[in-house]
Order: sequence, then C-alpha cells, then structure tokens
Amino acid sequence: MSRSKKVNRAWLHDHVTDPYVKLARKEDYRARAAYKLKEIDEALHLLAPGQVVVDLGSAPGAWSQYVRRRFAPKAVAGGGAAPGALDGTIIALDMLPMAPIEGVHFVEGDFRDEAAAQALAARLQGRAVDVVLSDMAPNLSGVAVSDAARMADLVELALAFARQHLAIDGALVAKVFHGSGYSQLVERFKQTFRVVKAIKPKASRDKSAETFLVGRGLKRPR
Repeated sequence: MSRSKKVNRAWLHDHVTDPYVKLARKEDYRARAAYKLKEIDEALHLLAPGQVVVDLGSAPGAWSQYVRRRFAPKAVAGGGAAPGALDGTIIALDMLPMAPIEGVHFVEGDFRDEAAAQALAARLQGRAVDVVLSDMAPNLSGVAVSDAARMADLVELALAFARQHLAIDGALVAKVFHGSGYSQLVERFKQTFRVVKAIKPKASRDKSAETFLVGRGLKRPR
C-alpha cells in the first residue's frame, strides 16, 4: 500500500471516529469547526445578540451557523437558529461558495483582492464591527516555512481589517499556526489590542499546528 493511501485511510479513520464530527452531525453543523468557536466564545464571552460580526474564511459556514444560533432568541427553539429570528448582523466572506444560511449576508471573493474588501465594506455601511472572526488559512504546500509565511499574510490582512472597522471594545479571533513566525504575530496583536490571549480549543486536533489568537480593545481606535 502506498504512503498516500495509508495517510488517507488514517485520516478517514480519525474523521469517522472523531467525537466532534459526530456531534456536528447530531446538532446539524456543517463542520466540527463550530465547536472551536464555541469553546473560545464560552471562555471569553465574545458574542452576544445585537452585535455586528464579520466571518472571514467562512465556508462551509459552521462559524456563521454558531453565531446565527447565538443571535436567536433563547425563547425560540431553545436558542437555536429559528427561521426569521435573528438579533444581530452577520456578514461572511470566502473565496469558495457557501450554501445560504438564513440571515447571513455572504460575499464571495478572495479577501486578498481589493474588490472583495470593498464589497465587504459596502455591506457594513459604515457600521462598526463588534467581532471579527478569521478562520482563513492558505492552501498548504507541506513546506512549513512557506505555509507559515502565507498564514501570516492572511492574519495581517485580518488585523488591518480589524484596525479599520472594529468598535473600540471589539474583538478579533484569528487562526494562526504555532511555529515559524508565531511570536511575531503575537507581538503584532499586542501592538494592536489592549488584551491578547492565545487559545487552542479541545476541538482542535492534537496533530494540528493551529491555535487561535484573540485580541480585544483597540489601542488606537478607528
């Protein structure tokens, strides 16, 4: 058996037996990633009804689904994403298509392109953003230094967007790779935000180098 087939079989086994995959199916989330955001939110209390939230790198939509459910009235479907019940604004962006989620405004485009950034800004209509979520990641080449550099570029874009659009007490949650360049990204967050925390949720696979940096409160308001 070739090495690639062994890797694929190992991944498939891990995926099928993953408790978060099973839970996502049970609770009708599009991906297990919803539980990463859930852990971060429950630890830091970032999300609340009435907010404006931007979800960068949103496809297939699990993070937007989680926010959607947080914004639904508690009296409706136990706080689930009840049709028509939404207290807040969610704007999602990805270069890949995303199946519609009721109440979520989706912009299809590459965040690195000016046209996509302008379309996102147009959706905001000048409103300040309470929380920016960035689950963006590059297509991985397998070359650690190269992948880390491309990831850092995406995080820098998310930081630039946050500096321009966040409310003074707003927050940015960004996926990063714990490896080459990580300490520099932490320093960039500390330069931008009054409070910075690093969190690796339990829902993040042990083998994964990903972690999440959370910045709250802009040092220099927009």
